[in-house]
Amino acid sequence: MSARARTQAAGVIFLVILVLLGWLAVAIFNKDFERAELVTLKTDRVGNQLAPPAEVKVRGVPFGEVRAVRGTAEGAEIDLAIDPAKIDQLPRNVSARLLPKTVFGERYVNLVLPDRPAGGSLRDGDVIGQDRSANAIELERVLGDLLPLLRAVQPQKLNSSLGAISLALDNRGKSLGDSIVQLNDLLGQVNPLMPRFKADISGLADVADLYTGAAPDILKALSDLSTTAKTIVDTRADLDKLYASVTTASGDLNKFLMQNKDNIIGVSVKSRPTLELLSRYSPEFPCLFDAVNRLKPVMEKALGKGTGEPGLHVTLSVHDPRDKYVPGRDDPRFDQKGGPRCYGGGGGRGGGGGEISVAVSFAADGDLGPANSKGERGLVAEILAPSLGMKPAEVPDWSSVLVGPALRGTEVTVR
Repeated sequence: MSARARTQAAGVIFLVILVLLGWLAVAIFNKDFERAELVTLKTDRVGNQLAPPAEVKVRGVPFGEVRAVRGTAEGAEIDLAIDPAKIDQLPRNVSARLLPKTVFGERYVNLVLPDRPAGGSLRDGDVIGQDRSANAIELERVLGDLLPLLRAVQPQKLNSSLGAISLALDNRGKSLGDSIVQLNDLLGQVNPLMPRFKADISGLADVADLYTGAAPDILKALSDLSTTAKTIVDTRADLDKLYASVTTASGDLNKFLMQNKDNIIGVSVKSRPTLELLSRYSPEFPCLFDAVNRLKPVMEKALGKGTGEPGLHVTLSVHDPRDKYVPGRDDPRFDQKGGPRCYGGGGGRGGGGGEISVAVSFAADGDLGPANSKGERGLVAEILAPSLGMKPAEVPDWSSVLVGPALRGTEVTVR
């Protein structure tokens, strides 16, 4: 064999050796030389994070790996390669869950041991199902909803945010711990107040209900107030004039008070005794007014109201004249100190038929003559003298001017 032929044969052998080494590496990677028990897992869905050679674990302990994932009309079939040395530890009614290793990590198959294992262990070629317990369904739903959330959150930004939070909390553990302690103390003080807070909330609800019932009236009042406000706005010019007038009047009043303050104070001081006297006798006022009210119909009857003979009807009784005035005996005395009192009312009725009896000393000396004549003055003096405590000659002449018109034209009966 020539040297060229030997060189070509050596090249071919070298290439064959390279191919064999490549196949051997792939086979070793695929664990074709390792003995394994193949079990099929049927599930309704796999997700996009489960791919060979994902791990198969039982309570966190590796039991094998995923060899293949196939889609079917009902969902998916997953080939699980279980370690022959460990497959006897798995019962035939074992189930599986597809869980992620971390929030952002790939999934793995977690075999769940049943509470009541069936007879016999798992064997090569067996088919197992997905865990359908309530906890598994809820966990699957959470994991299913997690992917859209992660897509919306954008994991790279979430990672940056978590890093920033970690950097912010670095070397601040003591401060954070003190803050938590203070928060705990605050909550300890707030907790006893919770019943009162609950009662206040209930009271607030009652007040809200009250305002809800009063809302129509409040709205109506606000509507009426808007009308009032509009009226005020429309009459703003008049109000300005009024305010200016009030200001001027206030200034004038202030000036008046400043100028007359001494007079006002003096009047108040001098009026005090009179006011004190009026205050002392104020209990008599109701009785006095009542007597005046009851006197009115009596006087109307005496004056002939409602009869055919209107006017003053007087009954005169003639008596002997009084003795002359004696000083010291006939002086007026003001010794009544009984205080306010009421003797009853009624108007003081005299003789029957509304007539008034007046005691006079009368000496007629002819015709009375015209109004305010000497004869009329004498008659008036005789009538007034007994009530005044004087003699007829001592009664002033001007008395007829005041009393004469009241007596003129009346019927007098002398007894």
